[in-house]
Amino acid sequence: MTAETARGPASLIADLTWRGMVHAVTPGLPDRLATGRPIAGYVGFDPSAPSLHAGSLVPIFGLIQLQRHGCRPVALVGGATGMIGDPSGTSAERNLLDRDTIAANVAGIRGQLERFLDFSPGSGGALLVNNLDWLGEMGMLEFLRDVGKHFTIPYMLAKDSVQTRLERGLSYTEFSYMLLQAADFRHLYRAHGVELQMGGADQWGNITAGLELIRRTEGKATAEGKATAEGKARAEGKARAGADDELAHGLAYPLLLSPSGTKFGKSAEGTSIWLDANLTSPFEFYQYWLNADDRDMAVYLRWFTLLTQEEIERVEAEQAARPSERPAQRLLALDLTTQVHGPAAAERAVTLSRAAFGAEPVRDTALLAEMYEVLDHCELDPADVAAGALRVAVACGLYASNGEARRAISQGGFSINDVRVGSADEPVGDPIAGRWLLLRAGRKRLKVARIRRR
Repeated sequence: MTAETARGPASLIADLTWRGMVHAVTPGLPDRLATGRPIAGYVGFDPSAPSLHAGSLVPIFGLIQLQRHGCRPVALVGGATGMIGDPSGTSAERNLLDRDTIAANVAGIRGQLERFLDFSPGSGGALLVNNLDWLGEMGMLEFLRDVGKHFTIPYMLAKDSVQTRLERGLSYTEFSYMLLQAADFRHLYRAHGVELQMGGADQWGNITAGLELIRRTEGKATAEGKATAEGKARAEGKARAGADDELAHGLAYPLLLSPSGTKFGKSAEGTSIWLDANLTSPFEFYQYWLNADDRDMAVYLRWFTLLTQEEIERVEAEQAARPSERPAQRLLALDLTTQVHGPAAAERAVTLSRAAFGAEPVRDTALLAEMYEVLDHCELDPADVAAGALRVAVACGLYASNGEARRAISQGGFSINDVRVGSADEPVGDPIAGRWLLLRAGRKRLKVARIRRR
């Protein structure tokens, strides 16, 4: 896939804007980027699960775009805040995880991020940090004195993430989350020169809380000559460039919704699409994008590929001319599966998809065995097969009753090994290699049946 040629920091917002990835920015950010000096920006990732999921691709590609424009991406994994839980976007208190579980989840997420970002040493190389390293060392009195005293209760209550939870109940634990995230931003500002925090629109309240803490503490320190060496260097750079005097900045992405209005990244059954092959197989991952709604493709191509605007418009024209061939979905599914699972797994997912849903009959026993592992499947007794098509259709769970199966067969909606079954009393033909049956109910439901050995 042809990737857009990366440009400098000054064009970052323009590129994100045409891709539709900008919900809000703080006023001084365009002027700061217009200086042409690289900026370090971070996004936080929740380690409440052992893997990132499809929804994580939004902030991941935000970091990718930041790095492509000559800036430094910083991925923060919330080893500490993951023990608390962010109330943003939730309707109930989150489960609190123990340290061992969090540590295992952080390790898994680290490996996934390395597939997308360049962590090579140098000023532009990505960083991965864990906020347990500094929040875990901060005592309660230190936190209250150095962070809590800078925020009023009315300020915190006014945040949307708090307001939406007050009626259902909000513990002090989750109420304190925005202060912990503000402390994160300030720590990264001090330790790594991070001037930008990015996140979803539901994170805007937490982002601006960090800006407030930096303004109240670092602005004063800089004015009194008490800033760190990095802080002084940043201040001198701002003076030389004539940039806005804001010390830090924020950028929010729109919340990505599916056509039904729910958060995207869920399968038809409501389960998450994970980036871990043990939780969502490469085939399932590929199929998720291949089956994406046509209405979503304009957004997905802009957010989750590095294609130029001209290339995307060309794909969209192909999609409009041949919608049944789904060229946009095929391009996106292959590209994302390659990035997440590697070229070999992506090509295998394509092969399995063609075998399962293509026009050509499948007779390769090795391929059938692999399809059995990754697709919906069942095991049949030889007696089921000997009893005929109706018994097979019900025994394999494609239909709930004999009556339902009879109706489907009479309407031509059931096939075995890609041969349509003409009547409920019809015998089953020879299984492939004596052991396999491909059962199709309608155009979309497929089961791979393996016959038990006698």
